[in-house]
Amino acid sequence: MSWNDGGGGGWGGSGGGPWGRRPSGGGGREFEELVRNMQKKGRRFLPGGFGGIRGILIILVVLVAVWLASGIYRVDTNEQGVEVVFGRWVNTTTPGLDYNWPAPVGQVFTPTVTEIQQFTIGTTPNQSLMLTGDENIIDVKFVVKWKIDDAGKFLFNISDPEGTTRNVAESAMRQAIGRTPLATALAEGRAEVEQKTLELMQAMLDEYGAGVEIRQVELQSVDPPAAVIDAFRDVQAARADQERSINEAQAYQNQIVPVARGDAQRMLQEAEAYKEQVINTAEGDAARFMSVYNEYVLAEDVTERRIYLETMETVLRDMEKIVIDTGAMDGGGVVPYLPLDQLRRSSDQEG
Repeated sequence: MSWNDGGGGGWGGSGGGPWGRRPSGGGGREFEELVRNMQKKGRRFLPGGFGGIRGILIILVVLVAVWLASGIYRVDTNEQGVEVVFGRWVNTTTPGLDYNWPAPVGQVFTPTVTEIQQFTIGTTPNQSLMLTGDENIIDVKFVVKWKIDDAGKFLFNISDPEGTTRNVAESAMRQAIGRTPLATALAEGRAEVEQKTLELMQAMLDEYGAGVEIRQVELQSVDPPAAVIDAFRDVQAARADQERSINEAQAYQNQIVPVARGDAQRMLQEAEAYKEQVINTAEGDAARFMSVYNEYVLAEDVTERRIYLETMETVLRDMEKIVIDTGAMDGGGVVPYLPLDQLRRSSDQEG
């Protein structure tokens, strides 16, 4: 960028110089007349008159002071100052008063750096059609929001900052979509695609020294190409049915498996309890047998009679009994008795 571009104006510009338009044609006589008039006015204020070298030097000093003072400039809070000297960027300043060489030596640009700007990518098929990670074609439209981060880099490092930012945005989105499967890009992966695109854009622009900060990448639409959208919707519907069937089967499994596991655990516990019961019964029977056997060894006759009586008691407990006494032949051998067991059963039934 040339020092004589913009608002400063150079020696060859329309201003002709820092103090006025350069004389041309018959301007020689006009210039001499101007000097004589200045000398006349100067005699009123300067002792000794305004002529000679001394007067000219005073005029030059005043003009140089005015010229130097014109280099003071102000940068607003939403701007950055970019100082240029002989067409070369030398410094970037922050808001406030500052100084740079005045024109034509220096020049100051004050672009707005707080304004958020945006552009849209994907308005034409050449921009919107992209290849996904699983080699499907997808139609993408997105918005990029950005602002100037470093005004000096923005103005002088690249010739077309906004155009470069657009190209970088399209390249970064193609790279992010190329790493993402179609189903993911259409559903839960949108936020990840936006974040990857933003990071790739910022990295590339920083490498270029563009002085641009990417604030947001927002996907507006992610769809299959218009030519195949009907078929794609059929596929999506089939996938939804498949997903629903899988969820139903999973729910049935979640319902059946815990019940089956509970039944299995209950059966194991019952078997374990039965095992303990059988073992305890067997051990008790064995202990009782050994106790009887030890008594039998000590007194065989008594033990045999006791065992006989206990066995007969157990066998005859619930049987109807008739007692016959062979010594009472007069009565036919039958001994009358009171059937207490029958009376007991009758009373129990009546109760």
